[in-house]
Amino acid sequence: MSAVSPLFAQSDAPRVLPAPRELHASGTEPIPAAEILVPGADAEDQFAASQLRESLASHGIAEHGNDAVPITLLRADSADAKKILSDNRLSFDAAMQAEGYVLITDKHGIAVIGEAGAGVFYGVQTLKQMIEGRGADAKVWLGTVRDWPAMKYRGIDDDLSRGPVPTLAFQKHQLEIFAAFKGNVYSPYFENTVQYPGNPLPALPGGAMSPSDVKELVAYAQKLHITIIPEQEAFGHLHHVLEYDKYADVAETPNGNVLAPGQPGTLPLIKSWFTQLAAEFPGPFLHVGADETFDLGTGRTKADVDKRGLGTVYADFLAQIHEELAPLDRKLLFWGDVAWSDEAAVQRIPKDMIAVPWVYWHEDSYDKNIVPFKNAGIETWVATGDANWSMQYPLGENAMDNIAGFTESGQRLGSTGELLTVWNDDGEGLFNQDWFGVLFGAVAAWQPQTVATAPAEKAAYQNAFGLQFYGDPSGRIDEAEKELIAAQKDVDTSDKAFWLDPWTVEGQDELEKLRPKLVSSRQHVERAVELIEEVEQSEPEIAEKDALKAMELGARRIDFALEKFELADEMSAAYREAYAMRADKKHATEVRELLSSIGGMNGRCDDIRDGYTLLKSLYSDAWLAENRPFWLGNVQVRYDIAAQLWHKRSMAMQAIKDEWEHTGQMPAPGALGVPLVEGRTTDMQ
Repeated sequence: MSAVSPLFAQSDAPRVLPAPRELHASGTEPIPAAEILVPGADAEDQFAASQLRESLASHGIAEHGNDAVPITLLRADSADAKKILSDNRLSFDAAMQAEGYVLITDKHGIAVIGEAGAGVFYGVQTLKQMIEGRGADAKVWLGTVRDWPAMKYRGIDDDLSRGPVPTLAFQKHQLEIFAAFKGNVYSPYFENTVQYPGNPLPALPGGAMSPSDVKELVAYAQKLHITIIPEQEAFGHLHHVLEYDKYADVAETPNGNVLAPGQPGTLPLIKSWFTQLAAEFPGPFLHVGADETFDLGTGRTKADVDKRGLGTVYADFLAQIHEELAPLDRKLLFWGDVAWSDEAAVQRIPKDMIAVPWVYWHEDSYDKNIVPFKNAGIETWVATGDANWSMQYPLGENAMDNIAGFTESGQRLGSTGELLTVWNDDGEGLFNQDWFGVLFGAVAAWQPQTVATAPAEKAAYQNAFGLQFYGDPSGRIDEAEKELIAAQKDVDTSDKAFWLDPWTVEGQDELEKLRPKLVSSRQHVERAVELIEEVEQSEPEIAEKDALKAMELGARRIDFALEKFELADEMSAAYREAYAMRADKKHATEVRELLSSIGGMNGRCDDIRDGYTLLKSLYSDAWLAENRPFWLGNVQVRYDIAAQLWHKRSMAMQAIKDEWEHTGQMPAPGALGVPLVEGRTTDMQ
């Protein structure tokens, strides 16, 4: 056997995510059938076996049969496991006890060994990725694996409070995928999207998790070795609670965002929330949020903040929350941005809380975000970002850069966990577009991170993601992702740019920035669409079809947004040219065609209208594939308004053409909002 780098850069190694610590491969063998054995009959291992059985079936591998390969799931303390380990000169280190595993595949059979149920489970996840092909072409990689995580807690913080609220079925699917890539924490972010019987007003109909939802999700997570950590904002980000008059006495400012420390009802409200959460979520943690408390000191607490300082008031309130919730016997997580504004205040925070410093962008060194808490003796987890918020499609390169860099800093400085965050700031986010960054977060937290290996790890991930998430052996999905990354390097692909009217002053400024890269960026995106369509048409067994549709939607949104600016530029030029020739009868046909190219059959106004209408339909389908209908109308209305705007402009242009044909007269550029020759107009419609 030959040793294989953990980065599995060689072609003679399985592309496993996360990459195992130690992997030795020696080629592949056919696996036409398999027989799964669980001698210990442990319930956890039986569940792992059921997952493996489903995976084998997806490869068209029969269960049982004369040529079935035996696959045995074992605990390390069993006699069979000890013999197999001894025969292969393998052992368990102390670091492997909780979640580590040994996987041995040879011509005689396959053994998955763990000291604990989590180890067996994660060994099965790796084995699933070491089986490739379907039916008669199915094969399994031979060799040995010894593996264990770099970080104890590997999580996802999912925003459930800014629009999208997933269905329970989709949440279960999320957990299955997290676990398959060895994530073990799911932290749903709540502001007003949990039904609290004692405070039912803020949780809107159809837009909140019920106690029965929570019970079912928690039970399923436990099977997957996932701890659910509910995050209920307990300080800031509470506008959708504080907008009700019932809570006016605990608000820092009227209809604001921040709970006011020191008010009689503030701590009892927090305690009522978290008492229910503690009863429904049995894990060892609760997350109190407490980031971005921008209103603090601007209302009820102004005098106190003026006297004692913002950081002191903030830290003391955290301590009060800690004391109020002490009877619940849970470790409390909080967002660690306090270190940015008042490092000294960190010393006032209770030492048994867990700080979660967050940074979602590139920094040459992330250490300064962790060190204040480390010096104060406070445990830290690092919060990285998926770079999805307010984007037509998440910025994959930005996400990988941030995740790799901040996780490396956290591992080096002793952070025990990582939370990859997904935010839906403008309410338009689709989680099915987030998997590339989300799963890189899980991979980075499991694998040891170093500055030296980061580029190779990112490249290896990019070349394995399509295979391991979508089951695409062709590499076309990976190439599509790379094409999107290439396009997003050069142009603005924010939601703001998607909705921006190119005939406004701001739109014209944006066009000036986009113009040099419009064509090349569209070519990248359109190639991505082609690659995705090729996979959809040629790979009927492809996995995660909804996610692939969401990826295609993201690419089509980017392409349309860029096309919109191209068409707007062409319409401005066409109208200026038509206006210049309006009185020259020799050019009447040209004028007519120029005006028709703006507003008429196949005119550019209609092209933009048609684009918004199509994308509304595709977006709605993608939304409902993962979310409850709640909030969708707030996004659909934006498509409707944009489509109506360009429809009205098309009709108005047709009216201008009709008037010109009758009178020879034509409004100067600026009508309909068409930019003036100088590039600006104030006559917007």
